[in-house]
Amino acid sequence: MSRAFVNEDNAAAQADKPVERQVSDQPNRVTAQGLAQLQAKVAQLQHAYSLESAKGDKQRQADLERDLRYFNLRVLSALVVPLATSSEKVQIGSWVTFANEQEAQQRIQLVGEDQADAAAGLINWGSPLGRALLGAQVGDEVLWKRPVGDQLIDVLRIDPEV
Repeated sequence: MSRAFVNEDNAAAQADKPVERQVSDQPNRVTAQGLAQLQAKVAQLQHAYSLESAKGDKQRQADLERDLRYFNLRVLSALVVPLATSSEKVQIGSWVTFANEQEAQQRIQLVGEDQADAAAGLINWGSPLGRALLGAQVGDEVLWKRPVGDQLIDVLRIDPEV
């Protein structure tokens, strides 16, 4: 297409528009704590947007609007799961201690997608590790399908959500 047919004002406006945050296809199952965190994030973003509106920074406002759209959608689509009370079966919210083939132990909690933080041991229930553990019982050996290669892990302990 010839540049003669491009609306430069339109092209400039679209270049400044932030890219929308992607929403995954998995159901938005969250713990009660995860829902509270989503609601707090919406409140934080609304406050930041109010402050930026006073300053007049259009790019920052656009970024905050994008994030508000995403987190409002996540709050609206949230499916709060019952409190994980079982020490028999892994549920969303359960704390799980497992060991890999080299006997290295890890302790993680299965949580919703937006609450996940691997460094803090909070693992998305829909991730390969989360799917491998969901429904497992103490003593089960499950297959963790990882991009770097499958690994067998042993479920050693299940603690209810605190």
